[in-house]
Amino acid sequence: MQERYRPAETEAKWQRIWEERGAHRVRPGDSRPKYYCLEMFPYPSGELHMGHMRVYSIGDLLARFMTMRGHRVLHPMGWDAFGMPAENAALARGTHPDEWTRANIAGMRAQMKRLGVSYDWEREVSTCDPEYYRWNQWMFLKMHERGLVYRRRSAVNWCGSCETVLANEQVEGGACWRCGTEVDRKEIEGWFFRITRYADDLLEGCDELEGQWPERVLVMQRNWIGRSEGAEIDFPLVGRDDALTVFTTRQDTVFGATFMSLAPDHPLVAELSRGTGQEEAVRVFQDKVRRQDPTERSAAETEKEGVFLGAHALNPMTGERIPLYAANFVLMEYGTGAVMAVPAHDQRDFDFARKYGLDVKLVVQSPEGDLAPEALTEAFEGEGVSVDSGACSGLPTSEAKVRTIELLQEKGCGRGAVSYRLRDWGISRQRYWGTPIPMIHCPRCGIVPVPFEDLPVVLPLEGVEFTAQGGSPLGRVESFRRVACPGCGGEGERDLDTMDTFVDSSWYFLRYCSPREKSLPVEGKEADYWMPVDQYIGGIEHAILHLLYARFFTRVMHDLGLVGVKEPFRRLLTQGMVVKDGAKMSKSKGNVVSPDEMVKTYGADTTRLFSLFAAPPEKDLEWNGEGVE
Repeated sequence: MQERYRPAETEAKWQRIWEERGAHRVRPGDSRPKYYCLEMFPYPSGELHMGHMRVYSIGDLLARFMTMRGHRVLHPMGWDAFGMPAENAALARGTHPDEWTRANIAGMRAQMKRLGVSYDWEREVSTCDPEYYRWNQWMFLKMHERGLVYRRRSAVNWCGSCETVLANEQVEGGACWRCGTEVDRKEIEGWFFRITRYADDLLEGCDELEGQWPERVLVMQRNWIGRSEGAEIDFPLVGRDDALTVFTTRQDTVFGATFMSLAPDHPLVAELSRGTGQEEAVRVFQDKVRRQDPTERSAAETEKEGVFLGAHALNPMTGERIPLYAANFVLMEYGTGAVMAVPAHDQRDFDFARKYGLDVKLVVQSPEGDLAPEALTEAFEGEGVSVDSGACSGLPTSEAKVRTIELLQEKGCGRGAVSYRLRDWGISRQRYWGTPIPMIHCPRCGIVPVPFEDLPVVLPLEGVEFTAQGGSPLGRVESFRRVACPGCGGEGERDLDTMDTFVDSSWYFLRYCSPREKSLPVEGKEADYWMPVDQYIGGIEHAILHLLYARFFTRVMHDLGLVGVKEPFRRLLTQGMVVKDGAKMSKSKGNVVSPDEMVKTYGADTTRLFSLFAAPPEKDLEWNGEGVE
C-alpha cells in the first residue's frame, strides 16, 4: 500500500478504467429516470483556465451526484468553434483557422480528460464540422420558407481602409483594430431572423421560469424584449403630404410636444433639410455622429447635441408648428427613429431644449401642484394631472392616456399600439470562419435558396488567402463564389456572408441528444426524452443574447415539429467569475491561471475541490493560489 497519494499515477489509472468501461456513456435501454446536466460549451481559444475549471467542476459534481441518486445522466461536451479569433490568429500567425481551431480543441480536450470530468465524449460536437453546420443552413432555409428570414439594409461598423465590416469587438477607441483607421458607420445589405415575431411568447415564457432561473436574468430578458404599451402618433410635415410617426408611452403629454428629434441616420433627415440652407450643417453633424458608438450616444450622461433640419411638423393635437432636429441621442434601432420631444416631462428633451433655446410647455402638474414652467430646473417625469391639454385637462395621467388615444383615433392621426425594444436578429457577418449562408445571387432569378439536397454548403479550406487587404476571403475563392443558379442553370454567385456564431450555440444542446442523426437536426424521440436541459450552467455575460436566441431557436424547432418543448433550460445557474488582480480571469486581461500546474502538483481532485470550496457557486471567486495548500 502506498504511504503517499500520488495523483499522477492514481488518477491516470482510474481515468483509463473509466474510459475502457464507458463509465460516463449514456446507453440505450436504461430504465432509470433521465437527468440532463449541461455547462455552456467553450470557445477553443487555446487552453483552459481556472474560470473554465470552476464551471466544469460545478457541472461534474452535479452530474455525479445525480448518477449516484439513481438517474440516467446526460453530461456532454463540445466546441463553439467558429468565430473571429481564429481569423485574427490566421493573420497574426500565418496559421489556417481550421488548423488553429482543431489544435486548440485537441489541447483543451486533453486538459478536460486530465481533470476527470464525467463527459460522454461519444456525443462530442464541434460547430465548425460540416456535419454540424449543415443543420444551421437547413434551419435557415426552413425559416426562410416560413417568412422568418429576410434581407434588408442596416448600419454597421465599416473600415474604409480594409474595406470590411467590423464587429463591435474589432473597434478599439473608434478605430479599426487591424489598421488603426477611424471607423465609419455604413449601411449594407444583410440577412435577419424575425425574432420579433416571437416577442410575446418569449416574454410570457419568462413567467414559467420564475423561481428556476435567477431573477436578475429574467429581469434582463424582459427588459431586452421591452414590451411597452402606448400610442403611435402621426405628426404632419409642413409643406408635404406625408407625416412622421412616433411611438410613445406618454401619449398624454403630446400637448406639450414643442419640437421633434430624429435619429441622424433617419432616411428623411437629408431629404427634409434639402433646399433649406441647412444641408451642409446636417451633413457635418451626420458624419460626426456616424463615428460615435450608439450605446454611448444614448447614455444619460452623454451631452445632448443636435442640428436644425430647416423643416417643421404640426403638433396634431394643438396645430402648432414645431421644428425638426436631428439629435445624437435618438437611435434608428429604437421605435420609429423619431420622437416627439416634450421637454417639460423628459429629461433628455429638457437638456436639449435648454441648450438650443426651445420652448418648454408644462402639461402635467405634479400631485402637489407646485410646478411652474418658467421655474423648472429639470423635467417632471412622474404622473400627475393633465393641464393645458384640451379635453384631457383635469384628468389624472392614467385616464389621460386612455382619453388621448380616443382623441387621436377621432382625429385620424394616431392609434393605440404596442412596441418592443427587441429588434430582429442580424446574422450576416462579412467574415470567413463561420457557416456559409445558403443563398445564391442570380442576375436573372434574383436571390435563390440552395436546394436542401445540396447541403451542406461547405466552407472551403483550400485556396483561401488571409491578407490584410480587407473583405471576406470567400470573395477571392473563385471555386466557391461561382455556382450554377438552381433556378435557371445560369451562372450565379454564392452569398459571401457567414452566419453570426450565436446561431451555432442556439441549438447545440439539442444536437447532443442525437449527435449522429443524419436526416434531421435532432431525432424527435431522443430530443423529447432528454429535453429540456434539467440544469444549465454558465456565465451571467450570456444572460441576454445567447439565452434569448436559444429560447427563440427552440420555439422555431418546436413549430417545425422537431421538438416537443418550447423552453430549452428548466433550471439555470449563473456561476460567479474567477477574479484575479481585480479583473475577471481571461486571456485578454493577461491574468490567466492554468489548472495544469495545480493538477500536476496536487491532482485533479484537489484542484476541483478547491474551485468548489473557495466560494459559493453563484458568487465571484477571488483567486488565491496559496489557498489550495
